[in-house]
Amino acid sequence: MPPSTVAGFPYSEIEFDETGQLTVPGGTVLVAEQVRSRPVTDLFVLCHGWNNSHGKARRGFTRFAQQMRDVLDERGAVADRTIGVIGVIWPAMRWADELDPVAVGGAASLGAGPPSEADLVTELGVMYRESQQRAALAELARLLAEQPESYADLERFQRLLADLVPARGALDETEEAGSALLVDGPTDEVFDLLGDESEISAPTGAVSLSSPFRKLWAGAKEGLRQATYWQMKHRAGELGRKGLGPLAGVIHERQPGIRVHLVGHSFGARAVSFTLAGLPEGKSPVRSLLLVQGAFSHYAFASQLPHDTEHSGALAGMASRVRGPIAATFSAHDTAVGRLYPLASIVARQDAASVADFVSRWRAIGNDGAQAVRASEVELGPVGVDYPYVAGGFINLDANDIICEGDGPAGAHSDIFHPEIAWAALTAAKIVR
Repeated sequence: MPPSTVAGFPYSEIEFDETGQLTVPGGTVLVAEQVRSRPVTDLFVLCHGWNNSHGKARRGFTRFAQQMRDVLDERGAVADRTIGVIGVIWPAMRWADELDPVAVGGAASLGAGPPSEADLVTELGVMYRESQQRAALAELARLLAEQPESYADLERFQRLLADLVPARGALDETEEAGSALLVDGPTDEVFDLLGDESEISAPTGAVSLSSPFRKLWAGAKEGLRQATYWQMKHRAGELGRKGLGPLAGVIHERQPGIRVHLVGHSFGARAVSFTLAGLPEGKSPVRSLLLVQGAFSHYAFASQLPHDTEHSGALAGMASRVRGPIAATFSAHDTAVGRLYPLASIVARQDAASVADFVSRWRAIGNDGAQAVRASEVELGPVGVDYPYVAGGFINLDANDIICEGDGPAGAHSDIFHPEIAWAALTAAKIVR
């Protein structure tokens, strides 16, 4: 059972399924009434990125809330302002080799080498639940474990991988308009790009260390990782549009004066951003939006794409639904959004652009901030710094000196629990003195 408070703040926990619907029947009204029963002036809605359990998500919400509590204890809150917290849980998988090694006992089942069939099906089961997808996972795991020196088997891997990529109509193609969807899986050239011989060890009886297939199978594993990212990305958009947006509308209807502050990490940043697209018409309750290492396009809010001026980002115009600032942290130490996210774009889409163009065009907001939106840029500073926040305006927070710890494929992607980030959230909400 979730706690009733975190860090002394009233706390509610809500869970959504893969379609963006609350798992509790009548949940929208139920949650709105629960919030109203414990009156607060400011409601922080926290949304996690990829993770493997309710407990891990809850621990993250608790740590962030405690950071806010510590800042408030130090600086003091504005009079007559009370904070409530909602933790949003949704099915988003995190690969074992991206987990904190301390948290997994120093070993990661998908990190040192090819996963076993059982490991892969267990780890990815939260993302792929249909029988066809489960069967594809089992065969993908077998191929990764055996790594046969066969182009025919690599082609079979590509075909199976296509079963896990969202269908053409399911992807948010407007986020990067003008690119054709590629739903046949990545090419051998992409596998070669994705592979890194230093990051994978060949099992006994599999490809030799000198074989070119070693790097291709390493890339194949990364291709599978990217396919799961695209699934989570699509799911996060559905969560915001169909789940969180309508819920925020009902909460506002029952408490017109409530101030909602959306905070999301990774794909959770995409979910809270797409919440704006799911809000009902009328006055918005959203007073601030904080995107912590967001794993979605840095052009998502752009009214005009720099490389395709006839198209806009998927959330163009949505900034007007935030009655306060929109802040986004970014860090070059976060390789999940700096390397893995752009490469995921290659797995799911392809046009005539070069690989270098792809990396630039498809960067995530957590890599270099919101782009083509006239954003200001400042360093993520210490508690007490005064940010030039503007209602409806973007500010990119350079977190290279703060979000910098972490290794493995994700780098510093989860190094997000710092008083500096809590201060940024509280000042955007105009709660601290």
